[in-house]
Amino acid sequence: MTISRTARSFRYSGLILPDPASELDIESVRSFYSATYPELTTAAVTGPEIVDGTLVYTFTKAIGTKG
Repeated sequence: MTISRTARSFRYSGLILPDPASELDIESVRSFYSATYPELTTAAVTGPEIVDGTLVYTFTKAIGTKG
């Protein structure tokens, strides 16, 4: 018997972001990508949904008011 991990990918604002490391949890992946996309620090995570055999997580930007 062979056990294999299902591939993951992450969506944000129309972009598909590859999994930086399969051993990272979702919060660590968010932290990793927040260096490039700072708004991810407050984004909600939904999923996973399975698309073509890949687990897809979606980061959704939080909507709020400034001030």
